[in-house]
Amino acid sequence: MSRDPFTFFRRHRDYGVVFLRFAMGIFLIYGVQDNILSWERMLEFRDFLQAHGVPDPLLAAHLSVYTQFLIGVMLLLGWGVRIAGLLLIINFMAAIVIVHIGQSFPQYYPAAELIFAGFFYLFNGAGPASVDSLLENRQQQIQKQPAAVN
Repeated sequence: MSRDPFTFFRRHRDYGVVFLRFAMGIFLIYGVQDNILSWERMLEFRDFLQAHGVPDPLLAAHLSVYTQFLIGVMLLLGWGVRIAGLLLIINFMAAIVIVHIGQSFPQYYPAAELIFAGFFYLFNGAGPASVDSLLENRQQQIQKQPAAVN
């Protein structure tokens, strides 16, 4: 009788999301770190948004950059991952509307992929190796404690 080589992975399927969270968290932080660390790069992003007709482009640049950075941190920690998913959907839907309409598939695909990932996080949450899981387990323990009787 041959043993299924994927048994381990089936048994631990809930941990798959951790790898996705780490990859996306690092990708998002890396993608905006230059704007955070360099005022000139932030101004370039502002100019890019202004060229695409975004109102108050400096505010929009800051909002987009720091939202992506926050999402990246949230994904790495596994903290508020459903909220991070919602923020991904909103931020990258805006990117599609502002920048990518009319572009080729390879040009808009990264933004679209992040939208779909946002839906994944919204539906699935953070998985077991996460702050969310720790907080949920703590809340369940509190609820299991018997109520004090006077």
